[in-house]
Amino acid sequence: MSYRVGKAKFAELVRQALAELPPKFVEFVEEVPIEVCDRPDSKQLAAAKIDPGHLLLGLYRGRPRTLRGIDDSGALPDIIYVFQEPIQQIVSSEAELIRQVRITVLHEIGHHFGMTEEDLHRLGYG
Repeated sequence: MSYRVGKAKFAELVRQALAELPPKFVEFVEEVPIEVCDRPDSKQLAAAKIDPGHLLLGLYRGRPRTLRGIDDSGALPDIIYVFQEPIQQIVSSEAELIRQVRITVLHEIGHHFGMTEEDLHRLGYG
């Protein structure tokens, strides 16, 4: 099971997922860059506490908006990573790829807004 597209097509799918965000959320994620990477590196896997043999589809690095305060003014900027190869490994068609990219993007944006893994699973984004 695997469906592959080129980097440009994959990046376009990420842009499409962002374009579908409700307008009230757009202003809050405009400052968060989304980087498409081939695969996570060892530091990203460790940060996400991913067990060997498991895949990491996306990663939010930052401090959720709901937890921010004055002390966060010097912190590194937030960033969302979307990992192309792991996502492509779990899909078998273009429709599944589009759906999984959307779910992954929304999942990581959910973390930016302070949602937990449990919250995201309950909403169908996990």
